[in-house]
Amino acid sequence: MLEQIKESADYIRKQVKTVPEAGIILGTGLGGLVREIKTECEIPYNEIPNFPVSTVEGHKGQLIFGTLGGKAIVAMQGRFHFYEGYSMHEVTFPVRVMQALGIQVLFVSNASGGLNPGFEVGDIMFITDHINLMGTNPLIGRNNDVLGPRFPDMSEAYDRRILDMASNIASRAGIPFRTGVYAGVTGPTFETPAEYRYIHILGADAVGMSTVPEVIVARHMSLPVFAVSVISDLGVPGKIVEVSHQIVIDAASKAEPRMTRIISELLEEIEL
Repeated sequence: MLEQIKESADYIRKQVKTVPEAGIILGTGLGGLVREIKTECEIPYNEIPNFPVSTVEGHKGQLIFGTLGGKAIVAMQGRFHFYEGYSMHEVTFPVRVMQALGIQVLFVSNASGGLNPGFEVGDIMFITDHINLMGTNPLIGRNNDVLGPRFPDMSEAYDRRILDMASNIASRAGIPFRTGVYAGVTGPTFETPAEYRYIHILGADAVGMSTVPEVIVARHMSLPVFAVSVISDLGVPGKIVEVSHQIVIDAASKAEPRMTRIISELLEEIEL
């Protein structure tokens, strides 16, 4: 793995002059944040050695280097999912590469189904914790101590200091937000009503098909994480309707300007 990471990072360094301070993973329907980035370079995934290629609509599939909120950033416009048939190693490989390139913090976004009865479509939820319901873990297998410890601590998977900063920014800007627990499942099917009830009983406020593996790998490497979900549909009894991927994309896109403002201002305020 170290050789693959090095090969990918070396290739990217030949294309990019600056060292990114922050990494951003843009989820379904949220790729438009790149319009706010002062772009230096765009690299399609299929040009990067060892990189998978995104196969999902709404995930363009390129790394974008530039400046946002006064910080040098690298953004994944499109992520990889376990349900696409990739291994957990492949799903999380870009996080390893971004860390090798120099990022000091990771921002993650996703579109998810709301389970909390108080939530509405279009809400923004800051993730405070997660539940891994994917049946596997990206750290399974022989551990490489160069990357991180065999048994990484997950008591603060989502950085409390950054959560407080995001809450203050949203409050000052008059942007409503929720906080809650995200459950990660494999997909690709959306949940049945019984599954929605089950996951909510377990303690989750939202459910989606990403984020958890990436956060686990980031924390394995001691990268602080801030993650935000856009509630794109509801898994609440009496509010469950037929869901399509396009509905998810549309709902996420409408919430995107608010999410973009929060992440931009976070980058301005955070000390790296």
